[in-house]
Amino acid sequence: MQSLQQKVILDKETTHAYQQNGYALIKNLATADEITHYRPLILDAVKKLNPEVRKMEDRDTYGKAFLQTMNLWEEDEQVKEFTLDKKFASVAAQLMGVEKVRLYHDQALFKEAGGGFTPWHQDQYYWPLNTKNTITMWMPLIDITPGMGMLTFAGGSHKDGLVKNLEISDESEKALDEHVAQKKYPVFMPSQMNAGDATFHAGLTLHKAPGNSSSIMREVMTIIYFADGTEVAPPINEWQEKDRQRWLLGLANGTLAASRLNPVL
Repeated sequence: MQSLQQKVILDKETTHAYQQNGYALIKNLATADEITHYRPLILDAVKKLNPEVRKMEDRDTYGKAFLQTMNLWEEDEQVKEFTLDKKFASVAAQLMGVEKVRLYHDQALFKEAGGGFTPWHQDQYYWPLNTKNTITMWMPLIDITPGMGMLTFAGGSHKDGLVKNLEISDESEKALDEHVAQKKYPVFMPSQMNAGDATFHAGLTLHKAPGNSSSIMREVMTIIYFADGTEVAPPINEWQEKDRQRWLLGLANGTLAASRLNPVL
């Protein structure tokens, strides 16, 4: 699929808006042909790799929010082409204003029909990375509407750093919802996203998603990037330590975040 390697040049208005808001919506980043090719490969990988077998009523809020399948690219050579794609990475670099980015990890986030809401949170709570230059691409593999679990952003919230040392939970929803209201951040939710559209958001941008009230699975593939040259930060919670061991292969604090799982893209 050579078309995946075509570079996208963003205009200054888009990159400026991202810097101000902490998120951007990029339409048609992947073509219909690309989605047709890669969607069944990603679905097969999720079916093979996702371990969730519990009934919805037996899960906590996090477990009800989505089926999370991580680092598909390690296990599937064809999905690897998608995850390591330079077109996606180039958009991430341009939005952050850096020359090069490294991969942190990919993850499929499938929200089942009837799946629960995703509470307010900041991704960087989980990441032992000594930089604010982190970003996530969030791409639906099917057309989605708000009621299927559309990602929702608190504009400008990334500028205030890590608000609470809270994992995704009912507690984070309550505390961060109060914070969003107090700060009067403008809240943005796309009215529609087609397969191949993508949002990008900073690791410190507060975001959430409603539950999936539709009768079909919300299929989303995400890729997380960070600026090349970033150092490993001392973990501030147990999840960051787990991430340091898993996604950075135990690299020592203060060393370059550049394990074999973090190629320059």
